[in-house]
Amino acid sequence: MVGEPKKWQRSINLLSAVSACIAIYLDFTGHNLYLLFKPLTTILIVSLLFFAPKQGHPKFKLIMMVAFGFCLLGDILLLNPAYFVFGLIAFLLAHILFIVGFIKHKNFQFHWGSFVLLFAIGGFIFFWLKPDLGDFMIPVLIYVLVITCMAWQGIGLFLRDKGKAYSWIALAVILFMLSDTMLAVNKFKAPFAYSSVLILGTYWLSIGLLANATFKIVWDSKANSGNQA
Repeated sequence: MVGEPKKWQRSINLLSAVSACIAIYLDFTGHNLYLLFKPLTTILIVSLLFFAPKQGHPKFKLIMMVAFGFCLLGDILLLNPAYFVFGLIAFLLAHILFIVGFIKHKNFQFHWGSFVLLFAIGGFIFFWLKPDLGDFMIPVLIYVLVITCMAWQGIGLFLRDKGKAYSWIALAVILFMLSDTMLAVNKFKAPFAYSSVLILGTYWLSIGLLANATFKIVWDSKANSGNQA
């Protein structure tokens, strides 16, 4: 029984990777089945946490699961361009919950170097996009501030604790920023070749790393509790 969740983790990761590849191919070829495989891929990734132990950082796990739920909602809303703003709001709420989860887990992290670097990058991206944003200027500004703060706190976890799970989180938040930046460039600045492949690939890799990091944090906490007992 001890190794069973780990077996589920490997299986779900494999299924998620296969589903992601199929979804990316379907989107690239313009097939309607993409409408099914996009949310299915996110559901598979998030389902990993249902096999995490119930003990060990239950509030952190719950917050992360709700955040992933908003990511799924955002995925579904963004399938229809008319619902772009609502999709943006869904992902905004997801990032806020990721921030809350990171702080709940290891407290607020303040690191000057990462703060200056990340907000400089976020500011550059916003002001570069600004002439093309039109009515989306304020929503995009708010989104950039929130996702940059999410990345700052995620990297802060790694700078505080160099464990494997926190290195996954640090990489994940960078990939999330990269994915959303490419999405914004493709929508507001200029469409570019293979945009869907790059945007979806980095997005699913990001939430996959976050889900696996959460799973590992919960699993390790349960294992440590068992050893102490």
